[in-house]
Amino acid sequence: MNTPYHKLLPGAALGLMPLQMLQAAPAEKKTDVRPNIVYIMTDDHTAQMMSCYDRRNMSTPNLDRIAADGVRFTNSFVANSLSGPSRACMLTGKHSHTNGFRSNETDVFDGSQPTFPKYLQQAGYQTAIFGKWHLHTLPTGFDRWSIVPGQGDYYNPQFIEQTGDTIVHHGYLTNIITDRSLNWLENERDPEKPFCLLIHHKAIHRNWLADTCDLELFEDTTFPLPANFYDNYEGRIAAQQQEMSIASPHDMDIVYDCKMLRPDSRTRLTGAHIGMLNRMDSAQRARWDAHYNPIIEKFYADSLTGDSLTEWKFQRYMRDYAKVVTSLDRNVGRVLDYLRDHDMLHNTLVVYTSDQGFYMGEHGWFDKRFMYEESMRTPLVMMLPDGLDAKGDIDLMVQNIDYAPTFLDLAGVEIPSDIQGVSMLPLLKGERPEQWRDNLYYHFHEYPAEHAVKRHYGIRDGRYKLIHFYNDIDQWELYDLQSDPTEMHNIYGNPGTEEITRRMMIKLRDAQEKYDDPVRHQFPITVQ
Repeated sequence: MNTPYHKLLPGAALGLMPLQMLQAAPAEKKTDVRPNIVYIMTDDHTAQMMSCYDRRNMSTPNLDRIAADGVRFTNSFVANSLSGPSRACMLTGKHSHTNGFRSNETDVFDGSQPTFPKYLQQAGYQTAIFGKWHLHTLPTGFDRWSIVPGQGDYYNPQFIEQTGDTIVHHGYLTNIITDRSLNWLENERDPEKPFCLLIHHKAIHRNWLADTCDLELFEDTTFPLPANFYDNYEGRIAAQQQEMSIASPHDMDIVYDCKMLRPDSRTRLTGAHIGMLNRMDSAQRARWDAHYNPIIEKFYADSLTGDSLTEWKFQRYMRDYAKVVTSLDRNVGRVLDYLRDHDMLHNTLVVYTSDQGFYMGEHGWFDKRFMYEESMRTPLVMMLPDGLDAKGDIDLMVQNIDYAPTFLDLAGVEIPSDIQGVSMLPLLKGERPEQWRDNLYYHFHEYPAEHAVKRHYGIRDGRYKLIHFYNDIDQWELYDLQSDPTEMHNIYGNPGTEEITRRMMIKLRDAQEKYDDPVRHQFPITVQ
């Protein structure tokens, strides 16, 4: 039997003691050397815009540092591709139907339920979170927290403090979240105790407002159109009915998303856009106007229509998105430099991920939600503490419900039996367990809602993906990811796919039973 990681560390067994025993320990102070955890999560950052995964579009040198010095997961996925539900899955180690936060529109996170920060607190860890929370309740399980209301604002944002006060901080949000996180590391924590710090960024969420120092970046870059940019969604009824199209003036707004604001602009989101710009001080707004006004003037003079307008919007979207990633990457570098300069990397697990992937023009889309690859996948890289020997790529399938049990396992805390995820710690030791999962379950619940993506659940294994869209629709989709990695050809019902379909439906049924998902439907074929 392999020795648990925490038992290799002096004093780490304290993490397994009941809280009463910890409180009754001798008064003499000893440094607890269990590994620290720094978990950095962004919003809507996709692997296509992270150069250790994809070099076509931009460079992310600091994020690449994590992968180069540690591990890169090449099959990392989420259980529900939506901000709040994804965060709830991460905190609890449970699927959305189990943790109760299925939808941003209708649900409120039950903060009284167990989460991994609470378990770490009970084991003697200091816990803190700065940045985006987005669960409609205040954080629990943290010794220190400061969060942005709702989605937060990129410029001069408000923060809700533990005191109950709401305070405006001047500057750009990504910088401020990093500043406050580093200040906690430097001045607010007890250096004798291990810690778990969650750094949760709003970036790179819509509508992709760049730091003023980055506004000129990528303006000379022409990004390549994805091969399926002009997808006609043949054989995919749910895809035909979505509202996340770059081409659509209703979906990607020319003012709110593309920043083409002038007095006579016609847009359903003008008020929201002006509200964001009005948060700027005079110097910030001057730099903004100096950059965008010439672009606005040329755009309206050119009077683009049809495919020319759609492709112009794509380039505007890609440039703004890449600028926000650049700021994020720079700030991740600041965190890595701090840990290095304070000799903490040797005893700290550094995790970088996003709450889900995102469409960068694939299928003609922006946003997420669908179980298709671009949004179900999420980047995941880790820099490992001493004693964990994995290096390079890990290709086994992992999911965001696995984060909580991994952090508990690393800290020497027993993983509760009701957690549905699996600890990745063996993978971080360089092992390749024979019994590791060979498929993943996914369930998207939020409809009707923004972007009009139908409710659906499905199963993905190493080659095939089976999806059922339900509620006001009853459609099945089946993809062979080996021959059709961009998921353009729904082969469900095609001659010769009967046995594949049956096998995938068995896996789907087994997953729904394993995770006790109450939303189940009659299978259209006999499954036994």
